[in-house]
Amino acid sequence: MSDVRTTTRATAPLGRVLRSELRFILRRPRTLVALAALAFTPVIAGISVAIAAGSMSGGRRDDIAGIAMLVADNGLILPIFVLLLAMPMMLPLCGAMWSADALAGEASTGGLRNLLLAPVSRPRLLAVKAFGVAAVSLLAVTIMAVTAILAGIVLLGGEGMLTLSGSTMSVPASLGRIALLTLLVTIQVWAVAAIALAISSTTDHPLIVLAATTGGIVLFTVLGGIDTLSWLHPVLLTDGWLDMADVVRDPLPADGLVENAFRATCYILIGYSLALARLTTRDG
Repeated sequence: MSDVRTTTRATAPLGRVLRSELRFILRRPRTLVALAALAFTPVIAGISVAIAAGSMSGGRRDDIAGIAMLVADNGLILPIFVLLLAMPMMLPLCGAMWSADALAGEASTGGLRNLLLAPVSRPRLLAVKAFGVAAVSLLAVTIMAVTAILAGIVLLGGEGMLTLSGSTMSVPASLGRIALLTLLVTIQVWAVAAIALAISSTTDHPLIVLAATTGGIVLFTVLGGIDTLSWLHPVLLTDGWLDMADVVRDPLPADGLVENAFRATCYILIGYSLALARLTTRDG
């Protein structure tokens, strides 16, 4: 009877595998360094704005001083500013790094070959790796948002959030907008990570994944700035990243935000499909 039970359970429970993968990622020193850098960035931004507001309060340049003081009394805008500032490069690079470690990094050390030879299905293996990357990416964006909220309240103060439309939202509504932007930014990072995971499945060198992903972001940004290629802009992942600042408008213009999320979802499906296609045909 014990032999039967042993043979029928050839794989570990999915929940335990997912927890193990997440612990494995979080124990990497570069993961901890990246999370610490993301947590410290809002503090630096908040201190910089507070110092700028204080140094320009003498009235030598009233226009700049007025803008600085407006930000200083609008602390809950700091998470929006920091997330949008990190969106073009910092956060996507972190997602690409974790995707590079997930497949190419383990392939370079021989760990991926052992996993491919193990009695575990390739789709299950990819799902576990994708879950680890997605979970850490969500954690990274959330840490940055929460740290920015605390830094904004402590360093800059203010009650509620002054929107781009001129109205002031209450604290609960402001936190809701910050949560919405956190989700939208996370989806964009997942899209970059999915493409990076597809690249990671084709090479044994993590640096190639980082270089290719960074180059792709730069290329998409350049193409997005060329007006004569406006017909191409709707399919570029980076198109509309900065338009996520619409979360600070009242009322909320949802059309552009939904379009950005839909575009990112398409990239997620494409990236994971390519990674699965490569992984199912890979011998080592």
